[in-house]
Amino acid sequence: MNQDERDRLHWLKQVKDKKLTQKKAAERMEVSPRWVRKLVKRMKRKGDAVVVHGLRGRKSNRKLAEKTQREAMALVQREYADFGPTLASEYLGEKHGISVSKETLRKWMMAAGIWKAGRAKLVEVHGWRARRSCVGELVQWDTSEHDWLEGRGPKLYLIAMIDDATSRVYARFALHDSTEENMRTLWGYLDLYGRPEAFYTDKAGLFVTSPRKNDPEEREPRPPTQIGRALRQLGNLWIGAHSPQAKGRIERFFGTAQDRLVRDMRKAGVGSLEPANRYLKEMFLPLWNRRFIVPAAKPTDAHRALEHHDLAAILSRIEERTVANDYTFRVDSESYQIDLQAVPAALRKARVAVQFRLDGSIQVTFKDRLLDATRCQPGDVTMAQPPTPAPRPAKRRVYKRGSDWNRNFNLKDSPSLNKILRARNGRDVYDCSANHP
Repeated sequence: MNQDERDRLHWLKQVKDKKLTQKKAAERMEVSPRWVRKLVKRMKRKGDAVVVHGLRGRKSNRKLAEKTQREAMALVQREYADFGPTLASEYLGEKHGISVSKETLRKWMMAAGIWKAGRAKLVEVHGWRARRSCVGELVQWDTSEHDWLEGRGPKLYLIAMIDDATSRVYARFALHDSTEENMRTLWGYLDLYGRPEAFYTDKAGLFVTSPRKNDPEEREPRPPTQIGRALRQLGNLWIGAHSPQAKGRIERFFGTAQDRLVRDMRKAGVGSLEPANRYLKEMFLPLWNRRFIVPAAKPTDAHRALEHHDLAAILSRIEERTVANDYTFRVDSESYQIDLQAVPAALRKARVAVQFRLDGSIQVTFKDRLLDATRCQPGDVTMAQPPTPAPRPAKRRVYKRGSDWNRNFNLKDSPSLNKILRARNGRDVYDCSANHP
């Protein structure tokens, strides 16, 4: 008997002893006076147990049979030991025809020691942000690095895009989280839905150029990355998130995928890239978009159609090269010859844009004009070597005859400077022409 039942019994005894009116007791017990009169009459037959509910201690009429519980727990222990109660209850219903709620299964798993209830953690609270009102108004874009195949195959990356208004997801697996793989994912989204108004990503090097160390104030604008340049050409706004919590919608999708998708692919025997993408496209994404998407606040679709956008050219890696005098340019130590029949003016020594497309081909443009170029085979392009000059005969240097002004001048036979000065001052008579030892 709990405290509420003890209080009710106390008030009923006061009514029975005429110390409290039925109306006052009904107000304190939050019941009607009629029900108080019935309880006082039952006290004569049941005593103090009148305040205890009559179903206490009895089995529920909706309780599942013990046989069903034993079968369910045997399957969970044998096949779904690392599954959560929610996912395990879904598998029991879909694969084995055992209908049991997730909360009932949670109690069974906790009683068997398979599942432990996690203690709630105090986490930092982030401000709530309302969803965008229209589909296609904002698309969150990110990559999840996880052991998706649990060691059965190569390491995979899940590149995903989720609509902020509806939580609709487009995703694909890739072997690398590179610019090319992200562009392939973007191409698939554009083909399927069109161009959204804005993309919301983190500030990874794929989307934004890192600031220069020697220019902390950013006096010069940073050049765009390949994806940033492609989004500008497509007319899409790019918004950078300052924290993972800011793009929590796609982070929660990754959390669900890491729990459900990993176990689903294990049961399906997926062990490589192609089967993983096939299972993701045919099984998991339809399940997600059927169960977890929500209707947008407004029925308007903000996606814009692809008009004159050349996705093969836009979604490519573009680098600049200098054209030589023979209308060739170098790419990865190989020479490419531009078609001489369609050479525009001022092409020599000019900078051309080389497109490294996703299909492996290379295209060249000059002032938005596409040029035909072919890779030169070994021996096609030979660098002109200057001819070796013939050796010249050595010429003997002829010196011209000099002046005779000092022919008879000999320092050894000349008098000393002191004698010359004394003779000049008249102190001594001295014949400068005479020879002295």
